[in-house]
Amino acid sequence: MPFVNIKITREGATAAQKAELIKGTTDLLAKILGKNPATTFVVIEEIETDNWGVGGESITVRRGRGQ
Repeated sequence: MPFVNIKITREGATAAQKAELIKGTTDLLAKILGKNPATTFVVIEEIETDNWGVGGESITVRRGRGQ
Protein backbone atom coordinates (compact mmCIF):
# COMPACT_ATOMS: atom_id res chain seq x y z
CA MET A 1 0.00 0.00 0.00
CA PRO A 2 2.17 2.90 -1.24
CA PHE A 3 1.66 6.36 0.20
CA VAL A 4 3.18 9.25 -1.74
CA ASN A 5 3.21 12.80 -0.38
CA ILE A 6 3.89 15.51 -2.96
CA LYS A 7 4.64 18.95 -1.55
CA ILE A 8 4.45 21.98 -3.81
CA THR A 9 4.27 25.69 -3.21
CA ARG A 10 0.79 27.18 -3.38
CA GLU A 11 1.11 29.11 -6.61
CA GLY A 12 -1.88 28.21 -8.67
CA ALA A 13 -1.57 24.55 -9.64
CA THR A 14 -4.91 23.74 -11.22
CA ALA A 15 -7.19 20.86 -10.29
CA ALA A 16 -6.38 19.31 -13.69
CA GLN A 17 -2.63 19.53 -13.04
CA LYS A 18 -3.02 17.95 -9.62
CA ALA A 19 -5.18 15.18 -11.08
CA GLU A 20 -2.44 14.53 -13.64
CA LEU A 21 0.17 14.33 -10.86
CA ILE A 22 -1.98 11.84 -8.95
CA LYS A 23 -2.59 9.68 -12.01
CA GLY A 24 1.00 9.87 -13.22
CA THR A 25 2.41 8.96 -9.81
CA THR A 26 0.00 6.06 -9.46
CA ASP A 27 0.79 4.81 -12.98
CA LEU A 28 4.54 5.05 -12.35
CA LEU A 29 4.34 2.99 -9.16
CA ALA A 30 2.26 0.38 -10.98
CA LYS A 31 4.65 0.23 -13.94
CA ILE A 32 7.98 0.29 -12.11
CA LEU A 33 7.18 -1.49 -8.84
CA GLY A 34 4.06 -3.47 -9.77
CA LYS A 35 1.97 -1.69 -7.12
CA ASN A 36 -1.81 -1.98 -7.19
CA PRO A 37 -3.36 1.36 -8.22
CA ALA A 38 -6.43 0.59 -6.10
CA THR A 39 -4.31 0.72 -2.95
CA THR A 40 -1.93 3.52 -3.92
CA PHE A 41 -2.47 6.79 -2.06
CA VAL A 42 -1.19 10.12 -3.37
CA VAL A 43 -1.53 13.28 -1.29
CA ILE A 44 -0.67 16.74 -2.58
CA GLU A 45 0.13 19.38 0.02
CA GLU A 46 0.31 23.00 -1.06
CA ILE A 47 2.59 25.12 1.12
CA GLU A 48 2.52 28.91 1.25
CA THR A 49 5.81 30.33 -0.05
CA ASP A 50 6.27 32.17 3.28
CA ASN A 51 6.39 28.73 4.94
CA TRP A 52 8.93 27.14 2.59
CA GLY A 53 12.57 28.08 2.93
CA VAL A 54 15.87 27.32 1.30
CA GLY A 55 19.29 28.78 1.94
CA GLY A 56 18.10 30.55 5.06
CA GLU A 57 15.26 32.48 3.49
CA SER A 58 11.69 31.96 2.38
CA ILE A 59 10.70 31.24 -1.19
CA THR A 60 8.67 34.46 -1.09
CA VAL A 61 11.86 36.46 -0.51
CA ARG A 62 13.83 34.56 -3.15
CA ARG A 63 11.08 34.94 -5.75
CA GLY A 64 10.89 38.64 -4.91
CA ARG A 65 14.52 38.93 -5.96
CA GLY A 66 13.91 36.94 -9.12
CA GLN A 67 15.69 33.74 -8.06
